[in-house]
Amino acid sequence: MAVEPVILALSRSGEPVAHQIAASLGFAVHGRDGRVDQADAWFGNALEHARDLFAAGVPIIGVCASGILIRGVAALLADKASEPPVLSVSDDGSVVVPLLGGHRGANRLARAVAAVLEATAAVTTAGDVALGVALDEPPAGWRMQGGNAKDVMAALLSGEAFTLEGHADWLAELATAPNVTARAPRAVRGAGVAPVRLTCDANPGLGLAWFRQQYVLGLGCARNAAPGDMWTHVTETMDAAGIAAEALAAVATIDLKADEPAMIETAARLGVPLRLFTADELEEQASRLAKPSTVVFAEVGCHGVAEGAALACAGADAELAVEKAKTSDCTCSVAASETLISDLPGRARGRLSIVGIGPGQATWRTPEVSRLVAEAEELVGYGLYIDLLGPLAHGKMRSDFPLGGEEDRCRYALEQAAKGLNVALVCSGDAGIYAMGALVFELMDRGADALGVSDAAKRVDVVCSPGVSALQGAAARAGAPLGHDFCAISLSDLLTPREDIVKRLHAAAEGDFVIAFYNPVSMRRRTLLAEAREILLAHRPADTPVMLASSLGRPEEHVRYRRLDELQVDEVDMLTVVLVGSSHSRLAQLGEGPRMFTPRGYARKIDGDLSGTAE
Repeated sequence: MAVEPVILALSRSGEPVAHQIAASLGFAVHGRDGRVDQADAWFGNALEHARDLFAAGVPIIGVCASGILIRGVAALLADKASEPPVLSVSDDGSVVVPLLGGHRGANRLARAVAAVLEATAAVTTAGDVALGVALDEPPAGWRMQGGNAKDVMAALLSGEAFTLEGHADWLAELATAPNVTARAPRAVRGAGVAPVRLTCDANPGLGLAWFRQQYVLGLGCARNAAPGDMWTHVTETMDAAGIAAEALAAVATIDLKADEPAMIETAARLGVPLRLFTADELEEQASRLAKPSTVVFAEVGCHGVAEGAALACAGADAELAVEKAKTSDCTCSVAASETLISDLPGRARGRLSIVGIGPGQATWRTPEVSRLVAEAEELVGYGLYIDLLGPLAHGKMRSDFPLGGEEDRCRYALEQAAKGLNVALVCSGDAGIYAMGALVFELMDRGADALGVSDAAKRVDVVCSPGVSALQGAAARAGAPLGHDFCAISLSDLLTPREDIVKRLHAAAEGDFVIAFYNPVSMRRRTLLAEAREILLAHRPADTPVMLASSLGRPEEHVRYRRLDELQVDEVDMLTVVLVGSSHSRLAQLGEGPRMFTPRGYARKIDGDLSGTAE
């Protein structure tokens, strides 16, 4: 789904303008806490919040000085082809300035905001100013062929003569330019529809073409068909029909093929969505099929996959432009609509993003995680973790689960994704370390007799994104206690037998690992941490440094150090990470306070080198 823009209101003087934009365009208002009276979500630091939104790919409309937004996102500027739009609006609503993303919707968005405010859109992009259009930003339902829009625009602005073949309303202003000659479109072969072409008269190799997306490619295949074979079949079939890849709006197939590698790769190479239909939905197209098959019906419950999917996705007015074409493993068909295809029937494959948000503070959350959260339609997780996302979670469906409901949480997230939704399963720390990542894959791996998930849930796209783990956060606060070999041990015996935990404690103690203890205690578990202390004291000095880090990255963060022989269970809770040093770990007593580190052995290496030189 497209990420909706967010309006930032930083002061009461600009608050009415922010709400005026929101009322007309339907965007959410994020307000500076204590500085505005009403908002849909709140933030504390404007620079950090703008940076967080930008990293997540969220378009920003800031009712504030341009400099605030520039300073907020400056460190993240890298690729103008992927960065989201950023606009500033004066507090009085008289001027709208697209600062970034002019060719990714910022200019169009600026004009929409200016129309609401009866303001001036200060668009500075040369092509937009001179020709009233961004050539590389066609409207929905159109797709550009060719990647030299910058060179074409430069030649147009320098006065070189061009020919525009074909008509499109959105290019009407370009057609009236003094150095552009408008002509009727050239005829095309086969079932293809002529594109609109812009060509330099003096240099025919310099030009662009825009295609109306009026076609849907329907696909069927045997299980595990070779992606290369499908791609060859598709390209040869479309070439024979004279249909350009840019004219496709989607690839469509039966939902049983949601996880078929050949289908997924073909849609990705074509750069269009993959849309899925049930057998019953495809069977509704039976009377429209050119080549129905009783064999296919017996196998999957409909008389045609490729033709049926193409017709179902292209719409009721569509007709087959290419009847079913077969190879030994693949079938394809193309349906053509009389109009542009913008709203796609069927459902998406569905995606589950397993994200770790770190300890909770936004600055420790990776940009990839923020982007996946921003793109998600539904957030699933323990309520506290979703709350820690702050304004980024506003306006999204959310399903909160209590502690202890881990399997229900993961099962629900998978089944929601199976409906075609984009779901984010929100975990603290890193989702693959003592969190939900492993459980998701366990559920997908189970059979129906072992309370696994539905077949549809096993076909969703699962994305894992790393986060800052509790042990990394604690180590960073301490200094460098993980500078040499380390391990992590959970002291919770809810899912792991106690004897296994004790066995691992002995092994880690004998191996002289730095140890990070997760889940050290709970209301009912009060003895294992003390037992761990005694096991470790048999193998390392009594003054071995221990770090206790509670509520890392949150305002109530509390870090302190203890000797191993003085470690007390009562000052540890479930929000505390316990880092126990190895026999080599040290506390460096610095002016700012102690810092914990574990030497890697460089001093011994240097001593050895020096002694060798002396010899």
